[in-house]
Amino acid sequence: MISTFYKFKLGGVELGIDSTHVAMLIVSVFIIIMAIIARVKINKVNATDTPGTFQNIIEMIVDMLGGMVDGIMGSNAYRFKNYISALFIFIIISNISGVFGLRPPTADYGVTLCLGLITFVLVQFNGIKKNKLGHFGALFQPIWFLFPINLIGEFAVPLSLSLRLFGNVMSGTVLMGLIYDLLGPYTVAYPSLLHAYFDIFSGCIQAYVFSMLTMVYVNDKIAD
Repeated sequence: MISTFYKFKLGGVELGIDSTHVAMLIVSVFIIIMAIIARVKINKVNATDTPGTFQNIIEMIVDMLGGMVDGIMGSNAYRFKNYISALFIFIIISNISGVFGLRPPTADYGVTLCLGLITFVLVQFNGIKKNKLGHFGALFQPIWFLFPINLIGEFAVPLSLSLRLFGNVMSGTVLMGLIYDLLGPYTVAYPSLLHAYFDIFSGCIQAYVFSMLTMVYVNDKIAD
């Protein structure tokens, strides 16, 4: 289901630009453009002005994401609010991009695995920063011979996060593709209901779950 548009060689290795790269570029450019517009508009606003629709939407999104991070990370929220907000926005827009005819980037395991690895590095970095060598000593708790299980648990973080997101988005993409291919001209009205579930509802849930688990894993390492 991934279409390759262009192939080239770099250092003797054959690489290609496919539908995932294009979709990621479109999603990223959209987020950057919206962020720039929001920044420009808010900078022009005076305290006495009546907020417009766009400003209200932006403030609602910022308040929602800030409340979500505060509710899970507590006193540590200020350090990760920007990253978690950016992560949530990228994932949710990627997930719902199927509504607009794109193949969701998160339906490619290469994308979700990278997101999982970023979370893994973030967890380990903050754990080492907070607990120093005690971060590794925790692998031998509560009993030393549980070290292999604890170690597997650490490396299971990126796998579980990436596979959960990939599996849910990919399954919706495959099901919608089968419906359109098998039923053809009969897919007139009801696919919109399926898109509402597989792309919008499920996409929002998976974005929240991924962001929430990222916060829980990080907070577990840096909690006092």
